[in-house]
Amino acid sequence: MPVQAVCLVLPGRPKVVCARFYWSMVCRLLGLRVRVIGADAGTIDGRSVVFVSNHSSWLDVPVLGGRLEACFVSKHEVGRWPFVGTVARLGRTVFISRRRHATGRERDTLRERLATGDNLLLFPEGTTSDGSRVMPFRSAFFAIAEGADPPLVQPVSVVYDRLGGLPTGRASRPVFAWYGDMDLASHFWRFARYRGLRASILLHPPLDPARFESRKALSHAVWQAVADGASTLRQNRPVQGPAAVGVAAEPAYA
Repeated sequence: MPVQAVCLVLPGRPKVVCARFYWSMVCRLLGLRVRVIGADAGTIDGRSVVFVSNHSSWLDVPVLGGRLEACFVSKHEVGRWPFVGTVARLGRTVFISRRRHATGRERDTLRERLATGDNLLLFPEGTTSDGSRVMPFRSAFFAIAEGADPPLVQPVSVVYDRLGGLPTGRASRPVFAWYGDMDLASHFWRFARYRGLRASILLHPPLDPARFESRKALSHAVWQAVADGASTLRQNRPVQGPAAVGVAAEPAYA
């Protein structure tokens, strides 16, 4: 954390590299192996990327943060959590209230962050799920992709598919999923007792918002890609076709 605090005042990429290294080490310390299928869109023609993912656990943060160069977008309550809020701010998380009267201002804040060259990572379900399904996406999250020169939007599916080295099922998903009124501390200690853990990230082809007639149409298309990908991973079926533009769906392990 002190290293990242120094990196924040330095020019260039140190703050990005340090944050990604931090989350990668968190996964390693937790004994959680991460499989990435495909590749992120990066910067295509100078455009930033908004990654859009399903959300089932606090584990999504270290898993995705260690693999994607992007700043998280989180509800403002997280910024007030002890320790977690500090880590989030050091990671340059953008906090939003999701209140109707603040939508325009927060959209502009997100666009300003994209204009600086940062990528963003959204969880448009608005909350965590039990890991057995992807809940509908809230189209308001996609206001950032409206207007001239929108960023690319890349759907991302995340599934926790190995426990004790064996495929997970409905009965074992609560080991990973953190939802409802679950207590964070007790969930962490229960999770930490297990070994042979794996998360799989499936990166879908990026979408150009300009090709959609409305943000609701874009929201549904992204949701469909994420939901279908998560279903494929949950069923341990092979991914068909390219997982990203120009990139074959070859698994890479870390």
